[in-house]
Amino acid sequence: MFPLAAPTRSSWLPEVLGDLEALLVDHAHCEKKAASTAMALIYRYPEFPEMMAPLSRLAREELHHFERVIDLIRSRGFEFKRMFPSPYAAELVKHVRREDPHKLLDTLLVCALIEARSHERMVILAEGFEQAGDAELADFYRTLLASEARHKREYLDMAHRYFDTKEVDERLQVLAAAEVEVLNTPGPEPRMHS
Repeated sequence: MFPLAAPTRSSWLPEVLGDLEALLVDHAHCEKKAASTAMALIYRYPEFPEMMAPLSRLAREELHHFERVIDLIRSRGFEFKRMFPSPYAAELVKHVRREDPHKLLDTLLVCALIEARSHERMVILAEGFEQAGDAELADFYRTLLASEARHKREYLDMAHRYFDTKEVDERLQVLAAAEVEVLNTPGPEPRMHS
């Protein structure tokens, strides 16, 4: 599960399956936020031209996923709406150092960790929906797995392109441990990253 430091707790799947609407709406918001993060990096770091095309592709793909989840929400008779986000990403971002170049490295690694956790959870969801007899959602989550894994790799590749391997690996261990700590104090409602 590299770069994750620990697997998802076993209680997560029953929690999110118990509120399908909240899961799907939160997932849509996560895809939208992932696209926004990629775009923010494009705006913030134009001096790193090798990042521009991968980030642009990533943002478009995240928006495509957003549209697909919106379609699923509607087809299930639910409504896309504002919701309080899980504290997951906000808590992780608190571990990002504030000055560049450290800020860029930490941001890329946090993005890789979020994508890795999303990939892991989508595997769990695909299996869970398969067991629950919901072939549509099982297939949907399986179709996202390759892109989630690729997004994780792309963020890690960008980190390795601009930073020393030893520094990347050491910082990744610190942030991966912080990510597990964040998940060990889940928010009040089930979410993709609760």
